[in-house]
Amino acid sequence: MDFRQLNYFVAVAQELSFSRAAERLHISQPPLSQQIKLLEEDLGVQLFDRTRRSVKLTVAGELFLERSTAILEQFAEAREQCTLTLDGRAGKLRIAFTASVPIFEQFPRLIQCFRKAYPAVEMDLLHLSTGEQLQALDAAQIDIGFLRPSLNFRAPPAILVEPLWNDELMLAMASDHNFSDPTLEIRMVDLAHEDFILFPQALGCGLFDHITTLTTLAGYSPRIVQQVRENSTTLALVAAGLGISIVPSTYTASRPPGVIFRKIHNAKTESGIVLATARNVSTPALERFLSHVQQFQSQR
Repeated sequence: MDFRQLNYFVAVAQELSFSRAAERLHISQPPLSQQIKLLEEDLGVQLFDRTRRSVKLTVAGELFLERSTAILEQFAEAREQCTLTLDGRAGKLRIAFTASVPIFEQFPRLIQCFRKAYPAVEMDLLHLSTGEQLQALDAAQIDIGFLRPSLNFRAPPAILVEPLWNDELMLAMASDHNFSDPTLEIRMVDLAHEDFILFPQALGCGLFDHITTLTTLAGYSPRIVQQVRENSTTLALVAAGLGISIVPSTYTASRPPGVIFRKIHNAKTESGIVLATARNVSTPALERFLSHVQQFQSQR
C-alpha cells in the first residue's frame, strides 16, 4: 500500500464511480480498478460493493475512508511543514536566557512577536546562567543565548555576540537598613563589612563575576552568607534582613515589600544583555530569528 493507492481509494469513495474517479485523477479506468483490487488484497477486506449500476462503500470501506483521509491530510501538512523549513518559517529553536532577561520588557515582546509571525517555529526556552549558555552553544545544545556577561567579558572565538539591552547594577537592602537614607551616597567600599546574598559562582554567572570584580576593585572579597539562584528568593531574603544584594536595575520594576534599591556611586555598574550564537552554526530558523531581532531592535 502506498499514498498513490490511498489517493485512488479516496477519489473512488468520494465519487462512488470508477469512471468519474479516473477522470478526476487523469488516468484510465482499468489501472484505477487494478490498484483498488491490489489495495483490497493487501488489506484482506472488500472496500466497495460493485454492481454494473452502482458503487457503494462497505463497512470496512467507510472505516478505511475516515482513516485514509486523516492520513492524507497529515501527510499534506507534514509536507508543507518540511517546505517551510527551507526558509526558516518552520523548524525548532533552542533559546536560553539568564534569570534577569525575562524582566526586561523587550524580551517577552520579542518572543511573542516572533511566535505570532512564525507559529510553525517551535521554541524551546531554557533558563541557564551565562557560563552554562556559553558551554551549551559550544556543544551545539542551544541555538541562541540571551546572557548577561561579566564586566571583563570577552566572547570566545567560536561565539558571536550582539548587544541588546542595558541597565545598571544597584544595591538592594531591607527598608530598615543603615544605608536606607536616600541622601547617602553609597560606594562599593562602604559595603565591605556587609553580608551578601548572591547567585552561585559555580553556575558561571556573569552577574556574580561582575559583582566580585567590583568588590575586588574596592579592595575586598564579599562575605557571602547565602547563594540563591531565583530572583524572588534573593529579594525575599533581603527583605528579611539576612543580607544585602547587588541586582540589575530591572528588578526595581517588581520591588517586593520591605526592599529598597539604591544607586552605587563611583563604580562600573553598567550592565547589559547580549544575544549570543555559535559562529559556525546556522539554520534557516536561526537566521529568521536573528533577522527578526534586528527588525525588532530597529523599531524601538
